[in-house]
Amino acid sequence: MVFSYAALRRFPDVEAPNLQAWDATDELLVQHALAAGVAGEEIAIVGDEYGAITLALADAGLAGLRVHQDLATGRRALARNAEALGLAGFRSHELEASLFEGARLVLLQLPKSLAELAEITDAVARWAAPEVTLIAGGRVKHMTLTQNEVLARSFEHVQPQRAERKSRLIVASSRREVSASPPFPVTARIEVPGRDELLTVVAHRGAFAGAKLDIGTRVLLEVLVAAGTGATVVDLGCGTGALAATYALTHPEARVIATDRSAAAVASARATMHANGAIVDVAHDDAGSEIPDQSVDLVLLNPPFHLGASIHTGAATRMFEAAARILKPGGQLLTVYNSHLAYKHELSRVVGASEQLHRTSKFTVTRSIRH
Repeated sequence: MVFSYAALRRFPDVEAPNLQAWDATDELLVQHALAAGVAGEEIAIVGDEYGAITLALADAGLAGLRVHQDLATGRRALARNAEALGLAGFRSHELEASLFEGARLVLLQLPKSLAELAEITDAVARWAAPEVTLIAGGRVKHMTLTQNEVLARSFEHVQPQRAERKSRLIVASSRREVSASPPFPVTARIEVPGRDELLTVVAHRGAFAGAKLDIGTRVLLEVLVAAGTGATVVDLGCGTGALAATYALTHPEARVIATDRSAAAVASARATMHANGAIVDVAHDDAGSEIPDQSVDLVLLNPPFHLGASIHTGAATRMFEAAARILKPGGQLLTVYNSHLAYKHELSRVVGASEQLHRTSKFTVTRSIRH
C-alpha cells in the first residue's frame, strides 16, 4: 500500500491552504532510501519538518530510525502524525553523536542557512560510519552552488542529481577527515544598549543572526532601557538569547524566561546565559505553550515573518496570540518589526491598545497593553 503523504498535518504549526506538510523532496529522499536497502537502525534523518520522511520509511517496515528536527513544532507534528497513523519505529535525537553513530545513510532536507548546513555535514563526517552516504535534497528554486561547496568541505564526492518535480537531490560520499573539535558553536563579544560591559554571545548553526546582534534586537534594546520593566519577563523567540541575557543582567530582581522553537537557538541561548552568568530559564517550546496563562508582566518580541521558505503573516500572529495569552491584564508587549509590515493594527486586535514607541528607516517598536 502506498504511503499517504496527504494524511500528514503541520499542526501545531500554522496550517493554511497554501501550506502542506510534505513536498516532492521528501518523496525523493524516501525513494532513494528504500532503494539503498539500508537497515532502519543505520539510517539518520535530519530536517524532516513534519515527519513525512520518517513516517513513510516506518510505514515501509523500517525500524530503529533516528531523526533530528530543529523545531519544536516539527517534533510535535511528527508525534501527532505518528499517533494518527499508528506508526512507530523511530526515536528523536539532538544534533549529537548518538544521532549518527553507525549510520550508513543520512537523509537531509537542506536547511536555509549555510552555517546550519556546515554544522550538520561536519557532524555526519565526524560521527557517522566511515562508509556513510549523505543524500541532501531541496526545492530547486532555493538551492545554490554554495551548498555544494559546503558539502564538499566534509565529503570528497558531491554529485547533484537530475531535478524531478522541481526538487533535486545531492549525493555526498567518501567523508573527509574532520578537525579535532567541531567548528560550532561560535562565540563573540559584542556591545549592547543599556549595558557598559560587553556581552558574550554563543551561536550554534542556524540560530538567527549568529554571534551578532541583529538590527531589530538592537533597536528594541535601545527602547527597552526606558520603556519596559516587569517582575516576570519573557523573551518570546529568543534566538541566541542576547535580549534575555541583557535584560537579566540589567534587572537581576526579575524572573526572566527565554523560549524558542528552534533547538539550535535554545542550545545557543543556554550557552550565552552560562557565558555571561545570566540567570534565565531557557525552554525549547512552541510560542510559549508551556507558560501559564496570565502569568507574565512583560513580553519582548522580535517576531519572524517566514514559515520555512514561505512568507506568511501567520508566523507573527501566532506569537501575538501567545503573548496575549501569557500576559496578565495590563501587562506589556514590546514588539520590534520591519516597518513595512505594519503590525500595529494586528497587535491592537489580538493583544490590546498599541502605540508606536520608536521608528527608524527600517524598524518600528510598539508597546501593546493587554486588555
